[in-house]
Amino acid sequence: MSPHSPTRRWLFGDQLGPHFLDSDDQLVLLVESRRAFARRRFHRQKAHLVLSAIRHRAAELGDRCDFRSVGGYAEAVRGRSLSVCHPTTRGALAFVRGLPDVQVLPARGFATSMDEFAAWAAGRGARRLLMEDHYRTARRRLDVLMDGDEPAGGRWNFDDENREPPPKRPGRSRSGEPHTLGVPEPWWPAEDEIDEQVRADLDRWARDGDVAFIGRDGPRRFAATRAEARHVLDRFVAERLPFFGRYEDAMLADDAWMAHSLLSAPLNLGLLDPIEVVHRIEDAFRAGEVPIAAAEGAVRQIIGWRDYVWHLYWHLGPDYPARNVLRARQSLPDWFAELDADSVEARCLSGVLADLRDHGWVHHIPRLMVLGNYALQRGWQPAEVTDWFHRAFVDGYEWVMVANVVGMSQYADGGRITTKPYAAGGAYINRMSDYCGPCRYRPTVRVGDDACPFTAGYWAFLHRHRADLAGNHRMAQLLRGLDRLADLEPLLDQERRRGSAAP
Repeated sequence: MSPHSPTRRWLFGDQLGPHFLDSDDQLVLLVESRRAFARRRFHRQKAHLVLSAIRHRAAELGDRCDFRSVGGYAEAVRGRSLSVCHPTTRGALAFVRGLPDVQVLPARGFATSMDEFAAWAAGRGARRLLMEDHYRTARRRLDVLMDGDEPAGGRWNFDDENREPPPKRPGRSRSGEPHTLGVPEPWWPAEDEIDEQVRADLDRWARDGDVAFIGRDGPRRFAATRAEARHVLDRFVAERLPFFGRYEDAMLADDAWMAHSLLSAPLNLGLLDPIEVVHRIEDAFRAGEVPIAAAEGAVRQIIGWRDYVWHLYWHLGPDYPARNVLRARQSLPDWFAELDADSVEARCLSGVLADLRDHGWVHHIPRLMVLGNYALQRGWQPAEVTDWFHRAFVDGYEWVMVANVVGMSQYADGGRITTKPYAAGGAYINRMSDYCGPCRYRPTVRVGDDACPFTAGYWAFLHRHRADLAGNHRMAQLLRGLDRLADLEPLLDQERRRGSAAP
């Protein structure tokens, strides 16, 4: 390609913010590919959000944008002189690199560049690539929440303050009244004529048999434009961030949103730059509007964990998604794959599946400690679990879910990025939520009709993988607990009979 050739910037559907362009008048190509939705069954609200965001961006750009709605990307891009920012999946990267007239630029939309992460990882040698170390390096380099050379507040990590269980229901509250965190509700975007057309198109495609979905349709809850995303950010910082850190790991049956930001979807669509988000959070802290624990907890998720899983997707190589060191072979059962919350009696699992079915989103603890925990205990295939998380969540992308599921949730990599499996029994869920009280199962019971499937499943998991985990010093005391279970044999028989049936 000649350096003087006129090129359009090809924007993928997760590159929709101004930071993916080089100027305010740059010409743009946006492609809407129906085939991308036909290959897999995505959550209906995820499909709506992605199409709405692409079409809103095309409308904003006006005459600068060549918007193509086609079957596949090749129809719109072959033979054209284009530039594109580094895509977010291996498949997309291979495709664009195979096009002779497309210039691939460095990745954007993350706080740490690929070169910076590679240099950091090379400096680690054979040591585990710990998120905490990456996060502190990023804080220093970006000068975020720093007082000179020291972290603001005198500590890098406020996790101890950010792991509180949910507040108890007030004693004088009326029976049947929803128990929420009591913070202002998130700001919800108003749908417009673009959303109306998206909904009509998705209905028509489904009727024609071109696509099929999981989950329920519903009002669009997540930002599809930069203006909406900035409004969500401003409202979160002003009204919800002060309560976020303290209760970020807690769950309430009547409050799916709690004090969470709902920024993951617009961030992963590229509508916001993570640097502007953490600067906005830091400004609120410096102004005395939010405590350091809340600000640090939010910053950690954005320039810490989010960047970390993006870079691990590339760093750990193309074979990493297939890792399965625990030899989990069971297929995802239909009730789980189809978000059939009504078939489940375990209140936490039913409630989380219902929230996911109705909204396409639950926060990180229901993902990890309810959905992922149950999949780990039951021995479901990690690749299937990863694909399901990708399709079922509005903020789910391949790069998001590989390290989160294969590494953290399913421990399928044998501890490359975590020090032990995230397996837990009903006691954890009882401590960190209000699900267990009215549940037909009891979190302290291992065997019998009222035995908690998480508690029994936890001990069955430890027994099944005792040899695999024996060399992990963090698991030694837990594994010794198996020897104290007088009811281990009936427990194992019970869980063999339960298998992957809806609990």
